[in-house]
Formats: sequence, C-alpha cells, structure tokens
Amino acid sequence: MSEPEITCVKAGCCGLITLNRPKALNALTLHMVREMAAALNRWERDPGVTRVVITGAGGKAFCAGGDIRILYDLGKARRHAEQLSFWREEYYLNRRIKLYPKPYVALVDGIVMGGGAGISLHGSHVIAGEHLSFAMPETGIGFFPDVGATFFLPRLPGNAGVYLALTGAGMTCGDALAFGVAFAHVPSARHAGLAQRLIGGEDIATAIAAEKAPDPASTLHPQRRLIERCFSAATIPSILANLDDASQAGLDFARSAAYAIRAKSPSSLAIALRQMQIGAKLDIGEALRTEFRIVSRVARCHDFYEGVRAVIIDKDHRPLWNPAGVESVEPAVIEAYFAPLLEGDLDFRAQDCCP
Repeated sequence: MSEPEITCVKAGCCGLITLNRPKALNALTLHMVREMAAALNRWERDPGVTRVVITGAGGKAFCAGGDIRILYDLGKARRHAEQLSFWREEYYLNRRIKLYPKPYVALVDGIVMGGGAGISLHGSHVIAGEHLSFAMPETGIGFFPDVGATFFLPRLPGNAGVYLALTGAGMTCGDALAFGVAFAHVPSARHAGLAQRLIGGEDIATAIAAEKAPDPASTLHPQRRLIERCFSAATIPSILANLDDASQAGLDFARSAAYAIRAKSPSSLAIALRQMQIGAKLDIGEALRTEFRIVSRVARCHDFYEGVRAVIIDKDHRPLWNPAGVESVEPAVIEAYFAPLLEGDLDFRAQDCCP
C-alpha cells in the first residue's frame, strides 16, 4: 500500500499533523486540505487535545505550497470549478488556523513557500529550524501571494512584506526571526524532542525555551533601511526607480532586487503591490475574501499558465508576459481583480456554524 499523503493522529494531549509527500516537497493537495480541516474540527471538540503540532516529513521541506501542476492541468482542461474548490477550501483552512482556539505549533524547516506559509504562519507558534528557506515566489509564475499573505505580509516591519511579495526572494532562519516571520529557533535535530515535550503536556513556552537555540544571524536585516526606503513607493515603476538609484550608488542588494522584480509578471507585480497597500487594514477573513476574488480571475488569465509553463513545465525560464512591461499595466485592469464576484464572494458563515 502507498503511504498516506498526510496523517492526523492524536498523540498524548496533542493533535499531531504530519505532511507526508516528501518526494513532492509536501506540496498540498485538496485531500490533504480536507484531512487537516476535519482533524482540526475533531480536536476542537476533544477536551483531551490541548494543542496541535504540525510537521513535514522528509527533511527537505515543511511544505513547498499547493500542488501547482495539478491546478495548472485543471485550468488547461477548463475545469475551473475544481480549481476553485481547492483554493476555496485552502483559504477556509488558513482562516481556521488563524482563529483556532487552541495553540497551533508549526515546526518548520527546509522549504516553506506559498501554501506552506498558509498552514504555518497563521498558527500561534512558528518554530524555525536552521535550514528554513521561506519565500512567497508567486509573481514569478504569473500568480500572486495568497493563503492570507494579504494579511501577514503587510504586517511585517519596514516594508519587508512588499519586498518579499515583489521579488519572491527567500528568507533564511535568521531573517525570519529578525523580521517576525518565526517565533523561535529550535535546531532541526531538536524538533522531535520538542514534539515529545508537547505530546507529554509540558507547558508550551517552557518546552520551547528548553529546546531553543540563539537566533542565527540575518543577512537581510542589515538591508532593512534600504528596503523600507525603496519599497515605500506607490507604484512598481517608482519602486524600480528607487532601486535603480540605489544600484547606481553601488548597492548590489538593490541591483539584485530590481533584477528579480523585472523578471516577474507585470500584472502579478501590480496585484501584489495593491494587496500590500490595502492588507494592513483587513482582518484575516477580509484578506482571504479579497484573495479569492483575485484567484477566481487569475485562474483564467494568460500569465498564470505562461508562468507555470516557463518555470515548472518546460523550465526554460523565458515567460512571455502579457502585458510585457510594468509601464503597460493599466490601473483599472488591476482594480478589477479586487472587485466583488458576481457569482458570490467567499462565505465563511457555513464554516463557522459547523466546527
């Protein structure tokens, strides 16, 4: 028999979730999303479960995101309702985690991208191993930062969320701790020990303190003032102009950031920047409702399929974006992605009534 994609078991006083697709870097499927949601519902009602712990199998990744290839194939087959079922239920799960009434401890190490952030960063405790590599690289495949990134990225200090959303750049463990993405550093070799303490019912703060190590150095933190200044502009061309000015002053970090942005989908960049501009004033439900509006439209647009083709399918890394340049993006077109859906917006009421 094949291994299950995910296991959700009760261990001691813990609800223990293990993502178990290591060959796919634990990328999420609709089945995994549904299994997690069902387990959280069970454990909320179970007084014997006092906390939830989630980990990823295999050592290389906690979770590399949603299984984009499956979503790409559904879209190419015009099975958009099935595509949207995944995103709808994934976003329900993200909100469920954020509002979960019991502690939710994510032990993250290795790759954490996209959907992996959605099932970790919304929890009460994000515990980072030394190999953590966190990123929201969606603009590079003609998509946008979702899974609640409209909520959590604008809340990072000093425009760091704007920088991450536009460049798709990664954060190390030290970076994640320095900018508040992670709660504490526990070396990966101690994750199992921490999990056993939590399973045994030890106080969460005491257990983390017993296993934690000093924070690794951050290579991104020294750039915080440059990030705050350059990424404060209101438009993508203005941000690029700021970075180009800094590049001419000899700042390699700015040159690299500008290069990364220019490789991304211009439409996706404009969508992501708008998310960052409005997100700090939205609660988690409003943020996810906004993202469902966007994804319902992006899933029918050229750039998503072209980006996935170039990066994941053919791997030629030569996407032909439409429009091709940031100057050609029309603000009215971008605003239309954020408009209410005629067929109805994401509705959390049924979910809230049936825990």
